Amino acid sequence: MLHKDTKKCIFARENQSGMQLLTIFGNLEQLNTVQLNFNQNSLNMMNIAIAFIMFGVALGIRPKHFKAIVRNPKPAVVGIISQYMLLPALTYLLVLAIKPSVPVALGMILVASCPGGNVSNMISALSKSNVALSVSLTASTTVMSLFMTPLNFAFWGALYASQSPLLVPISIDALEMFRTVFIILGIPVILGMLVGMKFPVFVKKVEKYVQIASILFFIAFLAGALAGNFNLFLKYIHLVFLIVLLHNGISFLGGYIFPKLLKINELNCRTISIETGIQNSGLGLALIFNPRVFPPELELGGMAFIAAWWGIWHIVSGLTLAFYWRKRVI
Repeated sequence: MLHKDTKKCIFARENQSGMQLLTIFGNLEQLNTVQLNFNQNSLNMMNIAIAFIMFGVALGIRPKHFKAIVRNPKPAVVGIISQYMLLPALTYLLVLAIKPSVPVALGMILVASCPGGNVSNMISALSKSNVALSVSLTASTTVMSLFMTPLNFAFWGALYASQSPLLVPISIDALEMFRTVFIILGIPVILGMLVGMKFPVFVKKVEKYVQIASILFFIAFLAGALAGNFNLFLKYIHLVFLIVLLHNGISFLGGYIFPKLLKINELNCRTISIETGIQNSGLGLALIFNPRVFPPELELGGMAFIAAWWGIWHIVSGLTLAFYWRKRVI
């Protein structure tokens, strides 16, 4: 018979091996010291690209689209619940299942705690979903992020790793958030709607080209951002690719099935799916790189890599889903 201590060692090795087999990633701890090259100029360029996209999207939006949401608020309420309750809960179940390193798990939870990404409005437009609902959800969840992002990160993060030094109290500058939302979302949407209503004939001719140009501009920005970290992505992408693929996949799927079960119509189910699957990982990165939130002496590489790769991957998956749904217009 095996000695009791020997049995424990064998069990520990099997348990560790089983955990690595389940995660299929190898040693995620090596991500902790990775330093990504994302600076304020990169974030500013991203905001400009998104604002340009929002202007193009808003050319086809009219006030009547928002009135329809006020008359029937159920899809908007369901979308908010999907964003701030369903997605963090699904994320927590996923980290329990795959057992990644604590920094990677907290990076996943932080991304899931962020509001819907502004690029979701472009994805909704491309998929011919409900753009007005998409814009309303993005604006609502972004404002709500002032308290929902810190709350979700603290609650779900503590359930997974209550003793981690990375589990810091998050504070979001309300004035800065409002300014960002107004500049990136508010001004371009208002201007786009005004131009669309004032020059409908001209807009009908150029709308398609403006939207294509805005998408190409955004893709060019992503390519530039990736180029700045290309060697790091090549070296470490195998560690997080499947994690983000699974995480993003359950976000889209959960965001579609949940409203479907509540008898929301197909067009709005698609919109809510896109809003749940496209996260503002840029906000996550901004929080991670903010020394007043996460002290720089902490090893943040695992969190940052998850947020950075999510920011690239959800564009790929979102565009793929958009063109799939576009060919299946209701």
